[in-house]
Amino acid sequence: MPSPPLTWTSAQARTAAAAIVRTLREHGHRALFAGGCVRDELLGLQPTDYDIATDATPDRVKKLFRYAGEVGKAFGVMLVREGGVVVEVATFRADGDYTDKRRPDNVTFGGEADDANRRDFTINALFLDPLDDSGREVPPSADLQPGRVIDHVGGLADLGRRQIRAVGTAADRLNEDHLRALRAVRFACRLRFTIEDETRRAIADHARELAGVSRERIGDELRKMLTDPARARAAILLEELGLDEPVLGEASVGPRDACTGGGSLVALGQAGAEVKVPVALAAWLLDRGSLADGPAVVPAVVRRLRSQLMLSNDERDLLRAVLDRVFEVERRWGELGIAGRKRLIALPGFKGALAAIGGRDRELWQEVRGSVVELEATPGGIAPEPILTGDDLIAMGLKPGREFAVLLERLYDEQLEGRVLDRGQAELFVRHMQG
Repeated sequence: MPSPPLTWTSAQARTAAAAIVRTLREHGHRALFAGGCVRDELLGLQPTDYDIATDATPDRVKKLFRYAGEVGKAFGVMLVREGGVVVEVATFRADGDYTDKRRPDNVTFGGEADDANRRDFTINALFLDPLDDSGREVPPSADLQPGRVIDHVGGLADLGRRQIRAVGTAADRLNEDHLRALRAVRFACRLRFTIEDETRRAIADHARELAGVSRERIGDELRKMLTDPARARAAILLEELGLDEPVLGEASVGPRDACTGGGSLVALGQAGAEVKVPVALAAWLLDRGSLADGPAVVPAVVRRLRSQLMLSNDERDLLRAVLDRVFEVERRWGELGIAGRKRLIALPGFKGALAAIGGRDRELWQEVRGSVVELEATPGGIAPEPILTGDDLIAMGLKPGREFAVLLERLYDEQLEGRVLDRGQAELFVRHMQG
């Protein structure tokens, strides 16, 4: 199947998915929108991905659609391209046992009720018939797309209650795949829902079993939480449920005050810019006291988290940089002159560190932020290109040696301080230093 475009609009995705449903219907098959796209539409959100559940087998789907590729044929999952949009089409199924706590050992193709009952949470187990706008179970609104909702598990009621509830017995759903504990937290925070009591108790009771889930999957779920504006609430909820210990590989801090316990994470959201995962992770570590012993523990903490969350090299390096900058600003800012402050501001991780400091020491944050604005307005700004380089010194007749680096550093400090502004002044400074 040819490569699909990278992105498409919600309207394009829905139109393509509805066309696939129509084709399946015209050939005698049952076909419905399924899962998260239905949930999001009913909440007034705009899905960009639409999934279809059908009684057509994978072989039948492949026969009906020219551009159909196998992504999980053993599990009844195919990818169909329609109008430049790729839609996942899965056969209704019931799952067998989950021996590896991730995927079912076997699947049995069945009906839509079987398919609904195998899913994780009721709000993700809803179906919608996009070709039938009769008998809608929810009040119509101007923004609601056409279609009839089909609910086998009480998902509509849980949407109305704004709660996350496991399908069937919560302990059974978690025992099939313990990553569902993290998914419950992510959905609760992203949608501003609560977690239903039985589901919440099951998550807390089985929290330690999350340690058996692959680190890649845990890292991926945490990334989604930390890049969401509700990241502070997610961190607090992870701690309340005892999930922080298996996620981070350090002792759980237990319940904290949701209003005051996530200062740095809250401050990141107030900054208004996109927050990278390592910056949010650094803020969470600071909030929970993981670095109470000071900067000496930063290297060990970063090494552990790289293994725990399968951080990339870039993520690891930015996490280390942000944490280092936090301690440098908090311990040295008042001692630094103009050149020292400009050098610190120009270092990797400074921007993220400053945002995190806003939730730890508001007075220091205001002082540093004000200084950054002032220093940006100075000649050359924060990190101007050096006026002279090593080649320039050689052209002036100086012999290369260890003193080159020292001389260039001193010259650059003079430039940052605003005492050397052009090449002539720079050469005079060098001649003076050479005696």
